[in-house]
Amino acid sequence: MGQVKKLYNLLSPVQRWSIALCGILIAVGIAWFTHWEREGSFRPLFASLSAEDAGAIVQKLKESSVDYRISSNGSVVLVPEAKVAELRLEMAGLGLPKTGRIGFEIFDKTNFGITDFAEHVNYRRAIEGELERSIMSINEVEQARVHVTFPKDSVFVDAREPAKASVLVRLRVGASLQPQNVAAITHLVSSAVEGLAPTAVSVVDMQGNLLSRPKKISADGDMSEAALDYQQKLEHEIQAKISSTLEPLLGPDKFRTALSVECDMTSGEQSDEILDPTKSVMVSSQRTEDASGTVTSASGQPGVAANLPNAPAQQPATSRNPSRRTENVAYQSSRTLRHIRLQQGAIKRLSIAILVDQAVHWEKEGSHQKRVLVPPSADELKTIHDLVATAVGFETQRGDQLMVETLPFDSTMNSTPPEQLPAPGAKPAKPTPAAFLDLLKSNPVYMYGAGGVLLVIVLAGILLLRRRPRRMEVMAAPAALREAAEVADSVSLSNAAAGLSAAAVEHAPEPAQLPPTRMEVITAQLRDSVTRDGELWASVMKSWLAEEDNP
Repeated sequence: MGQVKKLYNLLSPVQRWSIALCGILIAVGIAWFTHWEREGSFRPLFASLSAEDAGAIVQKLKESSVDYRISSNGSVVLVPEAKVAELRLEMAGLGLPKTGRIGFEIFDKTNFGITDFAEHVNYRRAIEGELERSIMSINEVEQARVHVTFPKDSVFVDAREPAKASVLVRLRVGASLQPQNVAAITHLVSSAVEGLAPTAVSVVDMQGNLLSRPKKISADGDMSEAALDYQQKLEHEIQAKISSTLEPLLGPDKFRTALSVECDMTSGEQSDEILDPTKSVMVSSQRTEDASGTVTSASGQPGVAANLPNAPAQQPATSRNPSRRTENVAYQSSRTLRHIRLQQGAIKRLSIAILVDQAVHWEKEGSHQKRVLVPPSADELKTIHDLVATAVGFETQRGDQLMVETLPFDSTMNSTPPEQLPAPGAKPAKPTPAAFLDLLKSNPVYMYGAGGVLLVIVLAGILLLRRRPRRMEVMAAPAALREAAEVADSVSLSNAAAGLSAAAVEHAPEPAQLPPTRMEVITAQLRDSVTRDGELWASVMKSWLAEEDNP
């Protein structure tokens, strides 16, 4: 302890504060690293939870003394990574999360004292909760709320109310519901509630946009939105059939199709009774026959005297009846009963117009070429007519119309003549700039080659520009320098070396040296020129240095 105190006294105030600050920073760093390591081990137990589910899960975690964290405004519950799997199994055993409101598990517990009204409310809550869970199973839907109004029955027709439902959905980030998805949700809800029609279901998103728009057909026969959509869809399908039939025959740009479909949007039932007077059948036959014979009847005075004892005997009366035969036959005309259910959207009449382009070929007329139009023959037009009539189900009895005409298209009238082939042995014409550009666009190899040539030209220009100052320096050199260069090029090295070393050979005790090189000759002449014209060479050197300082 004394040594520590002695060491502390030896430290200056700056050293003491530096050691204290370092200790504080180390402690803070260790604490932060420990906290980060602890918080980094937490993983989501459940995400996108409702407030009810999040509260129930947190309550269970508190009861189990499990450390947890809450994020994303209470929709995500985090627990230590080592306990995620175990806690998920435990929560699943407890029926958590319920993914929304309670469903039919509300009837798991029997309550004998519940009233009919409370039971009806619980049933509606159960239906709405189950529908919410089903809708949230769709990938694009993050959360859903469903409200259902059951139908109201009454003995009075005016007091009856149909079932209705509304669905509020929250979509995931970047997701959207397609029309077929909205239709699936409406049919899902309507199928789960008795007496609920798909048109009575409204689907709304969190931005307040109505996603489901019921399309009804007016009773007075007017063209509603649904009828127009059906008619347009039918026209597109028929036009696609015509295009797929004629494109292999004529080409995609050689014909145009226009059509109109008249649909019967009424629906109902029709009963017909047809009587055929030319045909009759026996409906019933009855025969009656009476045989001939003798009929005996009593005679005398009727009354009391005739019935007394000792009354005179009465003589019977005898009569003969003739034989009689009767036959009754009933006939009825032939009758046919027909019951027809009229389907909505049947085609009443079909009108089609097809315009066919004409072919073109060129004939030489002097130095120019003349355009000649060739319309399709009558047999070709008849073939097109028959093909289209068969493809679309043409019916004359229904009043359908099909017209096929031929006229030259604007592209045909503005077409240019083809290029003429060069004669044998003739030189090919030089391509114009436009033709050269078209050639480059038509083949990528030509494009890349032209780009490479252009790049080489640019690089060569840059190198020439960089060497230009050096050439200017050579042009600015004195005439003596140019003369020395010319002499070095014209005179052989041996002669020049002999002329320069003649005086040196006379005074030198050593034998003759080797002939000087071309560079030595030029250097010797430059040295002589500098000795004679020192001021001129000084100005040249100054100009060179100025150019190097200011490139």
